[in-house]
Amino acid sequence: MDIVDKATRSRMMSGIRGTNTAPERALRCALHGLGLRFRLHGKSLPGKPDIVSRRYQALIYVHGCFWHRHTGCRFASTPKSREEFWRTKFEANVERDLKVHDAALQLGWRVATVWECSLRKSGQVELSASAVMEWLKSDCQTLELGAPISDLIQCSSA
Repeated sequence: MDIVDKATRSRMMSGIRGTNTAPERALRCALHGLGLRFRLHGKSLPGKPDIVSRRYQALIYVHGCFWHRHTGCRFASTPKSREEFWRTKFEANVERDLKVHDAALQLGWRVATVWECSLRKSGQVELSASAVMEWLKSDCQTLELGAPISDLIQCSSA
């Protein structure tokens, strides 16, 4: 059962945006401070990545743990009301993310996924940005960065 009325829920949901989210802006600011120059929301690229670095041939997606279902994350909870609706929606999001990831790799791009939970606190943002910069300078194809940062940095070269 929802704890707010339908009009309030509608207003709350309409405020959720797909671009320029707080975690995305925090990461962009930290990366810019480390000297990375980039483009935003590449419309011609798979999934309109949040950050595009042509210099490093890299796409960076900042994913919300709730919407993109970060496995094992406490922020990836499922609402109790309309569980079937939410399950279907979340499955479609995860499937789309996998397709976007594969399409970007097929086009020759390197792909990083930075989860919202790794950008929640000020100190974590700088650690995440540093990890992304290390990845950009490495030969790894993909990066997945979650919290705690030291536990969930996953890099693959293939």
